[in-house]
Amino acid sequence: MIEFLQMVLSGIAVGSSYALMGLGMVLIYKASEVPNFVQGEMALLPVFIAYMLLSSYGLPYYIAFPVTLIFAFFLGGILEFAVLRRAKEPNVLGLIIITIGMEMLLLGFVSWKFGADQRAMPFPISSYDSIIIGDIFISTLDMLTLVVALFIMLILFLFFRFSKIGVAMKATQQNENAAALMGIKTNQIRMITWGISAAVGSVAGLLIAPVLMEPYMMWDPMLKGFAGAVVGGMTSLPGAVFGAYIVGVVEHLFGGYVSIEFKSVVAFVVIVLVLCFKPSGLFARHYVKKV
Repeated sequence: MIEFLQMVLSGIAVGSSYALMGLGMVLIYKASEVPNFVQGEMALLPVFIAYMLLSSYGLPYYIAFPVTLIFAFFLGGILEFAVLRRAKEPNVLGLIIITIGMEMLLLGFVSWKFGADQRAMPFPISSYDSIIIGDIFISTLDMLTLVVALFIMLILFLFFRFSKIGVAMKATQQNENAAALMGIKTNQIRMITWGISAAVGSVAGLLIAPVLMEPYMMWDPMLKGFAGAVVGGMTSLPGAVFGAYIVGVVEHLFGGYVSIEFKSVVAFVVIVLVLCFKPSGLFARHYVKKV
């Protein structure tokens, strides 16, 4: 029983980083109905910028991390403004290819600028410190990831519920044409959405970097975050969160009881099963358009 609880707790902790990536992908999908496969690299570049600010310029954490998140916000907005918005009458497949192209571009830039070697991100909390609760232990970094993820989810809920920009984003996501007729600047809202998505993903990247920091570090969290978003529903922010936690827990239980080598495959098996039985995801409604 203790072993089971330990694996569930570890799955929830890891699922928190997946949840942040899934939230970022759902934000953009709700705005454009396109899976954003550059989500991981929109977090990757800011993480290496944070490393440069800490290591090369000697900035303290309380300055370097906020500057990194501001950089991530502008990076996401610039990608939407300079690339996505310039596409001429694109279809969904075309936009997906564009996001994959941006992913490879950012990945190539990080590899060229910073090299392919693994690095150690300076961080105020060691990844080796643990908190022991009875017979169950959890690393301090995992606990921080869980707390930060829950805090960001709360901030996003309050933002969408009570801020004018948040309400405008919800209106744009529900019906862009109607929102534009009501005076909402939908292009600016879409750009802000990309910026927020990049900043949320960068938080996940900063929490992953103390454990693993190299150019491909965000691929697995991005894919698992996408898996969680699909499981929960690509149009549901709470669904993406619960889906990510489901993926994290299931893969840890599979790795503990069945095979550690195939643990990463479980997320995609879950995707297949969910899409077969509930295509819209567990927490989203399935709409059928009739012409």
